[in-house]
Amino acid sequence: MMRPALVLSLLLAAPPVFAQGYDCLMDPFETVELASPVAGLLDEVLVERGDVVTEGQLIARLSSEIEESTVDLLAIRANSTAVIDAQAQQVEMIRKRHDRIVQLQDRGIATQETLDQVETELIAAQSLLLQAELNRDLALKELARAKIALGQRTILSPVDGIVRARVMGAGEYVDADDHIVEIVQLDPLRVEAFVPVSLFGKLNVGQSGTVRPAEPIAGAYEARIVAIDPVFDAASATFVVVLELPNPERSLPAGHRCTLDIGGS
Repeated sequence: MMRPALVLSLLLAAPPVFAQGYDCLMDPFETVELASPVAGLLDEVLVERGDVVTEGQLIARLSSEIEESTVDLLAIRANSTAVIDAQAQQVEMIRKRHDRIVQLQDRGIATQETLDQVETELIAAQSLLLQAELNRDLALKELARAKIALGQRTILSPVDGIVRARVMGAGEYVDADDHIVEIVQLDPLRVEAFVPVSLFGKLNVGQSGTVRPAEPIAGAYEARIVAIDPVFDAASATFVVVLELPNPERSLPAGHRCTLDIGGS
């Protein structure tokens, strides 16, 4: 027969075993009501309900003729260096004349008044060159701003997912409060389990659990705890544990009930 002290030590060393079959719900990891950053008339919507989309995929376009024309006009101005080149040549010509007059003054041929006049012309020409360079820098910044405004007329998907609903179509006006499509991210799934408060402090982020979807979905799938809600529900004496369930083939549906088994930590 084992000694009491030995039995106690073995019990303390064994990992805790938790009850199995906690109720849970499999939801999309993220639901995106995709809107437009600017108001405008929808030119086209390129997806339908059920379509699989990838991050960065074009979803819709707003009418953008004015923005495209603005970009073209500003590009012509920003890419032109004609004024800078002409003013630089002017500065170089006056600088050479200034150098000649300095030499002539050293020989007593040119007057100080003549030198002062050329120096004034040189300063004015250099100032005009700086202004021309500044104007081009401003034109480049205006072009960049116009390109951003044009880019806001194209609506891209922020996530990999599936189109759950197409709310608006071509020809409709998009306002600040409107969304065009709804996209759900199904890989991974977000699993929320309701576990008894007696387990609080015994579960850890990163710990694994087994998710078993309700019928007609069969199988057991490993998930990982990503968050533990520190707020209890007094009525049910439970708290929520959030798990991340990989779903690379999107074979598991969202919005489905499940049970969660959690082993010892």
